[in-house]
Amino acid sequence: MRFRLTDDQRALREGVRELLARCFGREALRAAVRAPGRLDRTLWRTLGEAGFFALRLPEADGGVGLGLPEAVLAFEEAGRALLPGPLVATHLAAGGVPGAARGETVVAAVDGELAEWLDAADVVRGDASGAVPLRSVDPLTPLHRLPGTAAPDPVAGLPAPVAAAPDPVAVLLTAAEQLGTAGRVCELAVQHARAREQFGRPIGAFQAVQHLCADLLVRVETARAAVYAAAVTADPADIAAARLLADEAAVRGARDCLQVHGGMGFTWEADVHLHLKRAWVRERRAGGGTQSEELLAAALAD
Repeated sequence: MRFRLTDDQRALREGVRELLARCFGREALRAAVRAPGRLDRTLWRTLGEAGFFALRLPEADGGVGLGLPEAVLAFEEAGRALLPGPLVATHLAAGGVPGAARGETVVAAVDGELAEWLDAADVVRGDASGAVPLRSVDPLTPLHRLPGTAAPDPVAGLPAPVAAAPDPVAVLLTAAEQLGTAGRVCELAVQHARAREQFGRPIGAFQAVQHLCADLLVRVETARAAVYAAAVTADPADIAAARLLADEAAVRGARDCLQVHGGMGFTWEADVHLHLKRAWVRERRAGGGTQSEELLAAALAD
């Protein structure tokens, strides 16, 4: 099955990319890294004015009136740009929380063992009482751990906590962000392989590097097909499969991109490690890992 974007969808994707390049370019990214935990309210309102949070809100309610496929394209670009903030939670709150659609209200959500951006949020959906702040591996994503989410003690015979079913749209939009990260690290790896020289030749001329870049591209395009298909079908099993593939493409892709860059990829001057750290954090959101595996397994068993 082949999925082709319409002219309007391509224009939307290009428009979001241009908007983020203007409002959250590399200098803004670096400024955010130097001020961890601070949410740029001006950027948030700019996103709201552009309709980012109101994409799926009906026009009669002041929204853009588009669908899930268009939201996936927008969130893919957000992932590519490493845009910080509780984007998914605020998008899902549009129409339900006053000011969320316009970017005037920052909304965080409790949907797993970790909660993001609790201190910066105006509204927190879910019970966040007793949340304990953590030192996040990603400087652009402040985290809190929720009580009662620690791993069970098999010696004491404590049962594992029962997790609520995650919102399928939140799971898919997270997959779209992961897809954006996977596509970006693939681009960075190829660019570096072409520009960096060793022994008088670009390192991309060496077979080992070529294989890494080829594997990157395969994972990206496989995840892209799955995420776009899930956006069309909105089937829970399709969404679970898309999330698994997107998580793998983002995390393994960023690790392979680091390998292509060598030691310089770990330095603060490079952006590659930021993509890896964000991919790690997103992977821990509700719907990632074993939750998607269990949902997919149950669907296949039926």
